[in-house]
Amino acid sequence: MSAALADFPVLTPVTDEDLALAARAVRVHVPEPWPHALLCRSEHVIYPCRLARWGHATLEAAGLNADQLGDPA
Repeated sequence: MSAALADFPVLTPVTDEDLALAARAVRVHVPEPWPHALLCRSEHVIYPCRLARWGHATLEAAGLNADQLGDPA
């Protein structure tokens, strides 16, 4: 895989700033059904996009999952 298409690195330990960015990425880069495939609502590429993968991986590295994010308010 080329460097341009490689996933973003998950840095450990996960900082509060990384966690906030990951939570936003998971909320914004969500799957949306299209007739031909499931696409990222934000980027219109096959889901999961790079930011969705990074967000989920960062949350997992912090010991969380998307369901534990709670209300974004």
